[in-house]
Amino acid sequence: MEKKHSWGLYAVVLVIAALLVVAGVTGSDAGLAATAWALLPPVAAIALALITKEVYSSLFVGIVLGALMYSGFSPAKTLSTVVNDGMVAAVADSAGIFVFLVVLGIVVALVNRAGGSEAFGHWASEHVRTRAGACMATFLLGVLIFIDDYFNCLTVGSVMRPLTDSKGVSRVKLAYLIDATAAPVCMIAPISSWAAAVSGSVENTSMSGIELFVRAIPFNFYSLMTLVFIVAITRMGFDYGKMAEFEIKARPAEDGRTVRKDGKASGGSVADLMVPVLVLIVACVAGLLYVGGFFGVDAWGGTECAGDFVAAFGNTDAFIGLPWGGVVSLVLITAYLLARRRVTFAQAMECVPQGFCAMVPAILILTLATGLKNMTTLLQAHEYAYGVMQSAAAGLFAFLPAIIFAVACGLSFATGTSWGTFGILIPIVTSIFPESSPLLFVGISACLAGAVCGDHCSPISDTTIMASAGAQCEHVDHVSTQLPYALTVAGISFVSFVLAGFVPNALICLPVSAAMTIGVLFFIRAGVRRKNRAA
Repeated sequence: MEKKHSWGLYAVVLVIAALLVVAGVTGSDAGLAATAWALLPPVAAIALALITKEVYSSLFVGIVLGALMYSGFSPAKTLSTVVNDGMVAAVADSAGIFVFLVVLGIVVALVNRAGGSEAFGHWASEHVRTRAGACMATFLLGVLIFIDDYFNCLTVGSVMRPLTDSKGVSRVKLAYLIDATAAPVCMIAPISSWAAAVSGSVENTSMSGIELFVRAIPFNFYSLMTLVFIVAITRMGFDYGKMAEFEIKARPAEDGRTVRKDGKASGGSVADLMVPVLVLIVACVAGLLYVGGFFGVDAWGGTECAGDFVAAFGNTDAFIGLPWGGVVSLVLITAYLLARRRVTFAQAMECVPQGFCAMVPAILILTLATGLKNMTTLLQAHEYAYGVMQSAAAGLFAFLPAIIFAVACGLSFATGTSWGTFGILIPIVTSIFPESSPLLFVGISACLAGAVCGDHCSPISDTTIMASAGAQCEHVDHVSTQLPYALTVAGISFVSFVLAGFVPNALICLPVSAAMTIGVLFFIRAGVRRKNRAA
């Protein structure tokens, strides 16, 4: 414990020292915007979180540091920036997702009170017999829920947690599986909120945004290789890094559970879980479509998307559609469980504060992370990224996809937003590569893959935070255990983009990339076995 506290103290001293250096170099906010210094607040916050294991204080330090830099170290302006531009703006930006988080927490509490989660756990224990089977079932459900990453993270976690618990799969492994099948899957699904966001960022090309998105999918090495990685490491039956430690601790929970062959427990049934989940899915998809104008009237008063499924998703807003669908589903689920006499009205009302309390940590982390993103926006970190890209384009044309991937990774990791990253970089990529060049699709894919990769690794990413919430595990534990896995795939993807810069042919690059992924895992497994034998 003393060692942990010492590291925390050293980290705080380093942050203060860095702050003093910046103050001495610039003396005002004028020299900080659109420079590498703009990335200091998120990098400091991430480093503090990983060292001290204290997420809340680390994020807050990052916000204060960013506010100091933006305000020219003026105390009054710093306080105003922290409160108004940071915290208040963060709550306003994320209010819709807060509502959806609370609704989902209430639904989970209702299903638990009705016995649905326990019944599903017993049923799954009988039908899914191994830890690998539980991991693959989680993976498949994550792939199937490709509409939206927020919805994916929270739904998959709620449904699969009883199964993975019963099979001795650690909560951090569940969080990794959720996180790895959220943004990566959405980024290769033509019908998703992510495809819509990418389409809206496309400029300087005669192709439609959705066409460019689809043609870039075969080169999205990070998203595709993440799926290959999950299947391969699950079939090979090993883990490495800190993940292995958590998995070993969780394994004793695999045995010693009583399974009833009727699939019921404590009076509940599997239907008491599955029906609420299906209602939630249908209501949320309908909410997204309604807000996008599929039914003739959208949230903005237009009717141009009536009957057009793809266009409706291109016009929707998950921050509005998901809360709408969540509230409707909550009413229907409560009515269903009351009609089934699985809960009383008083018990249903007790689940409201329980669900809210369960989501408070996620809401607090999301608020602080969004506030930190606001600081990077004020410091114009995107302008710095633009300058890096423009300078790289001068003489490294064939290596540009790999450079774009690396820049997108760094920017997304530091800011915690993949949408913001590809929104900044896609116009740059389309201006660098001519439309006739096959490297245009490789460059777009590199931008999208890097944005997802950085988002996947970042402790301040909203999807990373929601994956922790969905799995109900400590956020820092989730970040520290999934980072080695994400970095492994990132390294393979970087090499693949170098190859694609010279050979822009997906039929060649994809098999090579997949072979590298499997080969690297065999190499790592051999090292793990040697280490275990030596121990």
